[in-house]
Amino acid sequence: MSISRVYRILRIITILQGSRGYTADELASELDVSRRTVFRDLNMLEMARIPYYFDPQTKGYRISPNFFLPPINLSIGEALAILVMTAKLRNADKLPLLTNARRAATKIENSLPSAIRHQIAGILDKLSISLGPISDHTGTDDVFERLTAAMAGREVCRIKYRSLFEGSEIDTDIRPLKLVFMSRAWYLIAHSGAHEEFRTFKLSRIISLTVTKKTFQPVPLSKIDAHFGNAWSMIPEGKTYDVRLRFDAKMACNVAEVQWHASQQLQWNDDGSVDYSVQVDGLGEIGWWILGYGPHVQVLSPLVLRKRIASAAKEVLKHYESD
Repeated sequence: MSISRVYRILRIITILQGSRGYTADELASELDVSRRTVFRDLNMLEMARIPYYFDPQTKGYRISPNFFLPPINLSIGEALAILVMTAKLRNADKLPLLTNARRAATKIENSLPSAIRHQIAGILDKLSISLGPISDHTGTDDVFERLTAAMAGREVCRIKYRSLFEGSEIDTDIRPLKLVFMSRAWYLIAHSGAHEEFRTFKLSRIISLTVTKKTFQPVPLSKIDAHFGNAWSMIPEGKTYDVRLRFDAKMACNVAEVQWHASQQLQWNDDGSVDYSVQVDGLGEIGWWILGYGPHVQVLSPLVLRKRIASAAKEVLKHYESD
């Protein structure tokens, strides 16, 4: 394709993005070419999948206003933040959304003025972000995209799911409500027809998904957000406990620096230890968290949690008694 034709097609794209439609004669006059050439160029747009259309009211051609996003004036800090959060995000190569985010970051980087692009390039090499260990999301991009479309259209889906809770594969109709990235993986909050309640489904355990033509009524956002309740992470058990823990001086600062739960409260002791209090729905998730701190934490209450941790510690000790 000649340079003159490339320039002409770019001019057509610019013209057709305007506020009014242009007839073939007006385009020919604007570009100083024949009507036949205009139609050949319009055909080139069609081959490039640029969605122009003929407006019968104005008898002119236009490009869909939603095809190209308007230009955004980014500061160095804003552009740097986007590029770091995408191009420099480690351990998430196959995470849904990240592939598109990285493509978008490349477009943003290429559109920056040369001086800013060079300045940012010098900083990017010195920055990185790590999510830590994450679940394998291989093959979930298609499921992710279809679920987002189904949520937007409020469409009922049929899934086959490998359920660890049931210990088998299950089939159920779901009303997809919200996708949540939590800890190491993407999860779907949905109303399950088979269980007749809200359930959480891990994306990587969805074996198959079919979007049906059935639709459902919108669910209030407050009701969706309340799904996890006061759980430590994402599995409420239906009973709330007042949990009190004491972390020794070696681990106290490490724990105190993080907002682990919305209800947490800290009380520092003279010996450098910290008493950690939290109201949490269920003891299963927080129990595993406590065990991760080994001898540096002591459960003060409730007694049922003390016994559970002690029992788990004895089971661990059995593996080493022969030593």
